[in-house]
Amino acid sequence: MKIRKAVFPAAGLGTRFLPATKSMPKEMLTLVDKPLIQYGVEEAVASGIESILIVTGRDKASIENHFDISFELEQVLRERGKTKILEEVRALSEIAKISYTRQKQALGLGHAIYQAKEFVGDEPFAVMLPDDVMDAKTPALGQLIKIYEKYDAPVIATMQIAGEAISRFGVIDAEEVEPNVFKIRDVVEKPKFEDAPSDMAVIGRYIFTPEIFAALENTKPGAGGEIQVADAIRELLEKGRPFYAAKLDGVRHDAGDKLGFLIATVEFALQREDLGADFREYLKNLKL
Repeated sequence: MKIRKAVFPAAGLGTRFLPATKSMPKEMLTLVDKPLIQYGVEEAVASGIESILIVTGRDKASIENHFDISFELEQVLRERGKTKILEEVRALSEIAKISYTRQKQALGLGHAIYQAKEFVGDEPFAVMLPDDVMDAKTPALGQLIKIYEKYDAPVIATMQIAGEAISRFGVIDAEEVEPNVFKIRDVVEKPKFEDAPSDMAVIGRYIFTPEIFAALENTKPGAGGEIQVADAIRELLEKGRPFYAAKLDGVRHDAGDKLGFLIATVEFALQREDLGADFREYLKNLKL
């Protein structure tokens, strides 16, 4: 069955970016001139996604406003003859069919995904974390979709993480079945470095089938007192459900981290036709 739907968990508090996120959703932090969540939505659409559910929380109305029509702004741009930016603004409100639901308590990624049960119905679906911004020629989600279609099984994105940092991630134990594609044996959420089953970390792109919801219903709070999606995946693995993982062709930026956000800003700015050349010259002249 075709992957038509994507879920964006966006109810987090953004504590790693305080004080900026005290009154502004972290998903609306901008890389150059686009908010983080817009990069993800554009990737989803480029991968063939038709319907998107954004799982929000309190004080996240600006996300909805961003993808809505702004009559007053569009009228001003029209009157001033700013046709190009008017087209860009209008395109945002027409980019995809986007709906919203609220996660009333911050009980973890697994709990956020569970809020999409009615939206998903009986279809396979994607989950995309706005913090993980992918820079790839072939859309990252599109790469996962091809693997899902080949193996007819859930797929998650993975990357190698060296050293103690692995303890911040879900970590898989897996065997490689073709170049950069792995069949998962086990997954552990945020293990201690010495207990990690590998250096292969789970990153923010997933394709699930609806059976994940029954597993989430049975999942008790785990690491951090939250309902962890890794625990639900493990339950399905124990029942014999195959899961696959893929190393994506591209660069993943952890834009939910201050240093990662700064690196992503530089990388994306250098790629811009309108900014790249001047910005590159500026960087060359810095006295570091």
